[in-house]
Amino acid sequence: MRRKPMSEINVVPYIDVMLVLLVIFMATAPLLTQGVLVDLPEAPSEPITDTEDDPLVVSIRADGAIFVNLGIQDADDEGTRVTIYSLGDQAGKILRARPDVPVYVKADHRLDYGKVVGVMTVLQKSGAESVGLITDPPSEIES
Repeated sequence: MRRKPMSEINVVPYIDVMLVLLVIFMATAPLLTQGVLVDLPEAPSEPITDTEDDPLVVSIRADGAIFVNLGIQDADDEGTRVTIYSLGDQAGKILRARPDVPVYVKADHRLDYGKVVGVMTVLQKSGAESVGLITDPPSEIES
């Protein structure tokens, strides 16, 4: 007797592969969320609204290391480490693709003022119309 050809696809191997990938992503995702530890200065200011779509955030640690991160929703995400020389290229690419993206600098309060101004100057030369500074709200001192 001759058998008919089977016209169904066996999807069990695809489901197995998908589940293995899911487990791998679930195991590695917490390892990828390490933030840049920046001790921000305190200043009374308005909070950033959640309506802004993925702003360009440039973080500067106390040791002068610069990180570029697109999006404040992932505030714990460290972003890409860059030098002051490659910051212009990185920010320029983002600003050419999205000219209306808001740009913020998040710098450690112990950092030299000249380094912050240097980063802001590079961002403005890259095409940022305005650069905002991210601060922490002031702590309430009880008297």
